[in-house]
Amino acid sequence: MTRRRPPPLPQHGRKLRCAIYTRKSSDEGLEQSFNSLHAQRDACEAFINSQKHEGWILLPAAYDDGGLSGGSMERPSLYRLLADVQSRLVDIVVVYKVDRLTRSLADFAKLTELFDAHGASFVSVTQQFNTSTSMGRLTLNVLLSFAQFEREVAGERIRDKIALSKRRGMWMGGLPPLGLDGIDRQLVVNETEAETVRFIFQKYLRSGSIADLKRSLDAAGIVSKRRRFSDGREAGGVCFSRGALYQILRNRLYRGEIAHRGEVHPGNHQPIVDQALWSAVQERLAGQSRRRRGVGSGGAQPALLADLAFDRGGNRLTPTYAVKGGRRYRYYVSAPLVRGEPSANSVRIPAPDLERLVTDGVASHLRNDLWVARQLGAGLDAAETKRLLQAAANLTEAVSDGHNPDSADLLRQLIARVVLGDKQVDITLDRTALLSRLAELNGTLDLPCTSEAPLEISIAARALRCGKEVRMVLGEVHSTTRSPDPALIGPLADAYRWFEDLRSGRVETIAALAERDRQQVSHVSRTISLAFLAPNIVETIISGRQPITLTPERLKACRPPPLDWDEQHQLLLG
Repeated sequence: MTRRRPPPLPQHGRKLRCAIYTRKSSDEGLEQSFNSLHAQRDACEAFINSQKHEGWILLPAAYDDGGLSGGSMERPSLYRLLADVQSRLVDIVVVYKVDRLTRSLADFAKLTELFDAHGASFVSVTQQFNTSTSMGRLTLNVLLSFAQFEREVAGERIRDKIALSKRRGMWMGGLPPLGLDGIDRQLVVNETEAETVRFIFQKYLRSGSIADLKRSLDAAGIVSKRRRFSDGREAGGVCFSRGALYQILRNRLYRGEIAHRGEVHPGNHQPIVDQALWSAVQERLAGQSRRRRGVGSGGAQPALLADLAFDRGGNRLTPTYAVKGGRRYRYYVSAPLVRGEPSANSVRIPAPDLERLVTDGVASHLRNDLWVARQLGAGLDAAETKRLLQAAANLTEAVSDGHNPDSADLLRQLIARVVLGDKQVDITLDRTALLSRLAELNGTLDLPCTSEAPLEISIAARALRCGKEVRMVLGEVHSTTRSPDPALIGPLADAYRWFEDLRSGRVETIAALAERDRQQVSHVSRTISLAFLAPNIVETIISGRQPITLTPERLKACRPPPLDWDEQHQLLLG
């Protein structure tokens, strides 16, 4: 009998409430009237009945996890059990074997710590040692280490089997792409869909770009592969995203080949695209990639979000630029403004602001382990999730590396659409392209795309006029941190100093002040008026809590300010 510590003897008739936890790694046989979970529970119930003289009583609640791995804590019934332990509704947790609770030594340490904190004990009915002693704890740790080792070895065997099978040209499962069907674990050409695949390859060569290809397919009503799953769910049948088209044009399955960890092997299925068409498409894709990085464009900086960004009215944001004083300024402008048409939803945004916001937004979500695990790690065990998070971290570095010319090309593959709204920017990521890139970064990852739904990211931001410019402002307009602006504090200091000189009689006229300080009389006259700003406005500027919209140009433009303090507040801080 395994005990983390000996259950206390009942005092004055105290009862010890026992909860039975059962688990099975696979769902094989669970449909039977008597399965492994029932067998585990019967053994645990018998043990609890043998301890009735100690005050043990069985709780009626069942905590059963069928078809779930012990390498992860992501188990619904385990969550319910731990919640009841934390609520002090359970005194003893009873399992058939230690590895039914967990196969991870690190997870078991967390569980024992939680049990200790809430006065619960842990018992295994088939393994006879006592963890109240140092030798018992050592034995338990050794047992758990072997359970974890067994699981990792099994994982290595599976990965080796997959690698060997792919070297032999075998398809190892997952969702078959457009043009191919999975029948009896073999890829079989779907002739109707295969014609669509060839049309996409040929159309791309004629159109010359992914964006033009997408527009042509949308106009022709050509959609993605329709799928029906065993549970009755249906997916697909939607317009292709840019990332999905890129993956189709790069997919070596269409050449009758199997790619694995950077190696390409002849497949057992028939090719859909001939070698000449494949080579021409790959050469065109490589040429476009070089052009997007600025090769052959005279060094001009490319527009990262070209054909991807839209305003809230659905109008495309067109990249444009202006040259002032020999310097080039890039912008994204709503298409109606480019055509000279009025539109209430039109915007004109500095390109670096929007591109930086989108890049940082994508990178921050890829850096967020919880977001990555929830959105992309469904069904993965602990070790696979760890590899997924590491691949996401590597992808974050690649996306954020402003010195790497490939980072912009990588972002364009991942992003399907960017919509600039009133108070937020919505970024749509191509799930298929993202999973493909993560799998490339870690060859041991097997990330089947179980959903074709895109990934949505929303960032609180809006376009605000700051002086003579329009800027993208993140979050709230008002600052929650102190950031004094010397360009705002300087005019206030001049105003108070000049007003005090006049009030004290040190200088008799504004003209004399201007002559003394070598300033224009009009400048001194208008600046002195800032000495009559409301005290709360002055305090806000000095403490650095002014809104981002209060720029030196705006402060200068409001001289002289209105005498009414409420009007001043609305003019400068509203």
